[in-house]
Amino acid sequence: MHIPKGTTAELELTTFREALAAANTPNPDYDIEKWIYAPNFYSEYRYILGTRGEKPLICIGINPSTAQPDHLDNTLKSVQRIALGNGFDSFLMFNVYAQRATDPNTMEKVCNPMLHRENMEAFSYVLSLSKSPAVWAAWGSVIEKRPYLRACLRDLLAIGKDRGASWYCAGAITKKGHPHHPLYLRKDEVLRPFDVANYLETAF
Repeated sequence: MHIPKGTTAELELTTFREALAAANTPNPDYDIEKWIYAPNFYSEYRYILGTRGEKPLICIGINPSTAQPDHLDNTLKSVQRIALGNGFDSFLMFNVYAQRATDPNTMEKVCNPMLHRENMEAFSYVLSLSKSPAVWAAWGSVIEKRPYLRACLRDLLAIGKDRGASWYCAGAITKKGHPHHPLYLRKDEVLRPFDVANYLETAF
């Protein structure tokens, strides 16, 4: 379990560029040739966790939990299986908001603009790793937990549009139109196109 110790505004945040530089520096705790992990230490927030490859699937959740390199939780294990099953050679787990919390109900009530800004820097970076980035919308109804999450997602969509991202979903869509969370999906689940722009206009 990870319950936030306070708001991220109380923290001295590592910028994404600083975190990326550290993530590309040899680390005794895991193989940086296999993993990208930024920041490269366990903290109250996480920008990116995933594997390195030529054709990554970018999975978008709401907020990070306890997963780390070589210690994936069940959600990330499902993400990895579905990425490989759909022809991708790697996965990158990203989140609408970067604060780490096992229970979304414990997420901070107010968006930290600096954390959001650095998270958008991270998203722009992961999109740059592919000529035709594939983004899997996988946040479920958890996006309703905080009002600011919709605004954060709008920023993600704008960046993705500039980078030519294609959006996908997997599994059943909720009655409100939210894309399915990765957990409990079949291991052979097939990704299909997802109209994220229309979703933003109709699901809230």
